[in-house]
Amino acid sequence: MPSAAICTEALRASADAMAAIQGVPGYRYAVVPHPVSSLGPEGLRAHAELAAPQVLEILRASGAARTDERPAGAP
Repeated sequence: MPSAAICTEALRASADAMAAIQGVPGYRYAVVPHPVSSLGPEGLRAHAELAAPQVLEILRASGAARTDERPAGAP
């Protein structure tokens, strides 16, 4: 299942360290401002709008979001 991680700016060092420990230094993830947990609907929307293009780029770079290779019968 294609996926992309989203991390807040405050947790970048931890995310990078975990990626390195897991043997994937340089692992790409989307970054949004910190904090997220205290945001209301408008703040969450703003963070989502920041994350969306990053997530799409990560998926495209991995080949997961390719639109030129669709299963037979797909629109």
